[in-house]
Amino acid sequence: MPTLAGLSAALLYVLASLLLARQLVRHETPHTARILGLGALALPLHLVSLQAAIYAGGGLDLSLFNMVSLVGWLIATLSIAMSLYQPVVSLTLGAFPLATLGILLSLFARDTYTPLHGLSPGVQSHILLSILAYSVLTFAAGHAVLLAVQDRHLRQHRRGFLQTLPPLVTMERLLFDLIAIGFVLLSVAIVTGFLTLEDFFAQHLAHKTAFTLAAWAVFAVLLGGRHWLGWRGATAIRFTLWGFALLLLGFYGSKAVLELVLHTPA
Repeated sequence: MPTLAGLSAALLYVLASLLLARQLVRHETPHTARILGLGALALPLHLVSLQAAIYAGGGLDLSLFNMVSLVGWLIATLSIAMSLYQPVVSLTLGAFPLATLGILLSLFARDTYTPLHGLSPGVQSHILLSILAYSVLTFAAGHAVLLAVQDRHLRQHRRGFLQTLPPLVTMERLLFDLIAIGFVLLSVAIVTGFLTLEDFFAQHLAHKTAFTLAAWAVFAVLLGGRHWLGWRGATAIRFTLWGFALLLLGFYGSKAVLELVLHTPA
């Protein structure tokens, strides 16, 4: 049942992505209701598959591939939610394929991760907040890339799928809203991590902590620059992508090395 649910969700994501891609290539106005409808049908099926994978064996399986699937689900959910009140359905063209990749990796890729047992509520809260923060900031990075493309096309007086997006000012405001939400979640996750993790060196978390703190500092500088210096445009995009790159190295990079190369739970 979980495998069938996961494959059905992947198929729905793919159909929605192909429909949107075809319409963008033809410079047509996207059929938002159809695309979001397919994505909305995929979300609960994806969740069924995800729940079975993460809670397999009586423990908490937070392996790299399950985390990719979980973050993909969260980003797909965010993209649908944002598209309901702003014409940014184009964002699903990145979110849905990521969710599809996560499902396929979670279902068919194998690693040596050992499920965790007996986690305290504090540690579980830290894990949940960390995943939420990574998801929101990953979505912000994708939004920043789209904003950069939009800005470049406007400067070159090109149209295409730009006609489906809100004005540049609105896109920038959405970007900083996402960064602010992700920054708050990341801040709380860092605090709960220091309060609940007894020895992050023994738990192979030193490198992850260092990259996360560096990313936190980048986003803090960006938000401060926005508030006091009015930073926007290319500066905001660069800082967003730098911060995301640090998170990518700290979260996915460290898990990949520890689980797939060193065969150590991360």
